[in-house]
Amino acid sequence: MTWAMLRNTVAAIALGLLLPMTASAVGIQGLTVPADGSSPALSGAVWYPCAMAPTELQVGPFTLSASKDCPVMGAKLPLIVMSHGRTGSFLGHRDTAQALADAGFVVAAIAHPGDNAQDSSRSDDLSVFLERPADIKRLVDYMLGSWRYASALDPDRIGFFGFSRGGYTGLVLVGANPRFDPSLGMCTGRSSTICEEVRQGRLGPLMHDRRIKAAVIADPLSIFFSKSSFEGVEVPIQLWRSEHGGDGVTPESVAAVAGELPVKPDFHTVSKAQHFSFLPPCPAELAQTARELCTDAPDFDRAAFHKEFNAQVVDFFRRALR
Repeated sequence: MTWAMLRNTVAAIALGLLLPMTASAVGIQGLTVPADGSSPALSGAVWYPCAMAPTELQVGPFTLSASKDCPVMGAKLPLIVMSHGRTGSFLGHRDTAQALADAGFVVAAIAHPGDNAQDSSRSDDLSVFLERPADIKRLVDYMLGSWRYASALDPDRIGFFGFSRGGYTGLVLVGANPRFDPSLGMCTGRSSTICEEVRQGRLGPLMHDRRIKAAVIADPLSIFFSKSSFEGVEVPIQLWRSEHGGDGVTPESVAAVAGELPVKPDFHTVSKAQHFSFLPPCPAELAQTARELCTDAPDFDRAAFHKEFNAQVVDFFRRALR
């Protein structure tokens, strides 16, 4: 998806969440995972349980509820890491992040380099599909290691949330092995090192992370998976699909993933929804400029759906990460 409208918004958050904000029981802080060799720094935000009184933050078209940089409340807290869709934002699932933090989870979300609202320079390059799982592994490493409140986390209770390409990312992390065929359209006419490795069949397995014990996957992009791709997936998964799909995802492709997972998923079909219905309801300003992201069927209530969706996500992670 294209989300150029969010570029200024993302920049404002990434520079340190400088504006005052509020929330009932949720803290928020900016996040920067340092560069590692050839891997660039990752920027994003962390939502977490907090006891401070609420304030309000208006960032671009969005109103966020949280208490900026308040101390983390609690110990042995479960961690959820988030991955957005094509050219998305770490703010793309802000309501779900808030619901999880309000329920006692720490939630960390990053913008994938080269495939986000600020920088989509590699969104159509095969390299982002190799790097996305590695980005999330680096995020987990940082949260358990260098993050200021790492000691408040339970390293044995880590979950994942991903939408669209983020769903692909999560499936790989929990053990799926995609198949990159030499005839891939992304490699047509290209002479990149990665495409040459694909043509020669030398591309090795992608990054898995066995620390992730459960995953919520919404409308995953699954064009790179075959039936044998999922043999190594053993964690519980809550899998969601929209009735109408979109952006390269079809209801049939998500159903195929459900049928091929070795452990039967907690599978949900959202009646009358389209692909981008998994994003929060759009504020009026964004709705005028990003109709593909914001427009649902006349008889579909996105706000009502998200209340139920977030409740189901929280309940799943509570059960799966006990």
